[in-house]
Parts: sequence; structure tokens; C-alpha cells
Amino acid sequence: MPRPAQLPLDLPHRPSLARDDLIVTDANRLAVSAIDSWPSWQHPVLLIVGPPGSGKSHLAAAWAEMSGATALAGDTAAAPFTLVIDDIDRAPLDETVIFGAVNAARLGGGFVLATARAHPAEMKLSLADLRSRLQAATLVETGRPDDALLIGVLSKLFADRQIAIDPKLVHYLSLRMERSLEQASRLVAAVDHEALASKEKVSRALLQRVLERSGLRPQAERVTASALWEESQAPRAADDITSGSQPPQED
Repeated sequence: MPRPAQLPLDLPHRPSLARDDLIVTDANRLAVSAIDSWPSWQHPVLLIVGPPGSGKSHLAAAWAEMSGATALAGDTAAAPFTLVIDDIDRAPLDETVIFGAVNAARLGGGFVLATARAHPAEMKLSLADLRSRLQAATLVETGRPDDALLIGVLSKLFADRQIAIDPKLVHYLSLRMERSLEQASRLVAAVDHEALASKEKVSRALLQRVLERSGLRPQAERVTASALWEESQAPRAADDITSGSQPPQED
């Protein structure tokens, strides 16, 4: 008789968003360098632009921890202030409030870090003055997470939950998920839930089950000939490290 699945407690889990937990790769190196250079910014307003799931909110949270910044919620705080405006192009704030904060920073009252999915010229803004102020800000871009960032974030999320997982399986997941740090977090939570419910160790079969049940569509185009070659070699990578073997070249 199959053993009944355990109903795992849905305990809240908050991954750390501190600066020391930022994993730095080519996808976010310029943005990390920008927040690290505070307070010696050339302009008091920094705008981080990137696609969904590229880690902009983690960058903003890391800077808030460093600077003591708070989220803009209403009237600008008294100078000197440090403020975060996450998703400035979609924030449920009056544009005049945002303009007040950005303009006050420009006049020397403090610092503002804002994140957005679009460049200022592409934002749907009613206030021309706000668009002008944002266009004058320092702008850095984040790209979609590269393989190194995805693998690093997945590994850290599993470690945060004290889940032992073979690095080969982390690599397996990184090839079959969209390039999104948000999905990485959801995926690891789903794996944790499934492992607790089934009382199984994390295996490829368990990961395949989670991918199917969670509706997290694998990115088939990323499973290239070269990537599959690397995956097949992973179990004996330690033995072959000096062998000089190379993956097949793609056309």
C-alpha cells in the first residue's frame, strides 16, 4: 500500500535580500557596482532598468540595507533622506509625489534609487518634468539572469532552506526554467514542498514532477547541444578536469 503523503506546514520563508547575499555575474555587475559606490554617486538619483525577474528588487533592498533607505509612500522625508521607489513606472503613487522626491534629491536633499522595466522615454508618464528628471538620472541596466546567476541563486535558495541537492540537479533545473529570479524562488519553494510531502530526497524524478505540476514551463530552447553535453559530463567532471575534453561546437 502506498504510504500517504505528508501534509507539509506552509511556513513562511523569506530569503535574505542583504548586500552580502547578492550573487554578482555579468548580468548585474554594473548595477551592483552602482549601489556599492553610494554615497559617492555622480547624480543623487539612480535608476535601475531591467526585465521582470532580473533581480532589481533585490538590488533595491540591498541598497536600502546599506543606506537606511525607506520606500517612498507619501510626502518626501526631511533632508537628508534616502528613498527607494520600486517599479517607478508602475508604482501606485501620484506622479507629483514621485516628482517631489526626485526633484528634492536633485536639489541636494538626499538620494533616490528607483527601479523600472522601461527607460524614462518609454514610460507612460503624464508629467513632462518627471520624465525630464528621470532622463537626467544615472541609469544602469540589468539583463535577464545568465546561467551563472541562475545557478548561484538556485543554490543559495536551496541552502537557505537547508535542502541538500546535487549541483548536477541545480544545473538541470537552470536549463529548464525561464530566466527569472522570481521563478527560481517559486521553483525552490515547490521542490521543498514536494520533498516534505513525499518524504523523498531531491532527485531528478522529483524535480520533473515539480516542473510538471507547477506549470513552470521549461525553456526548451535553452537546452542546447552544448548544454546537454555539459549536463551529461557533470557526474564525472572531477575526473575529467585535466583531460582537455571540449563540448561540441554549435553552428
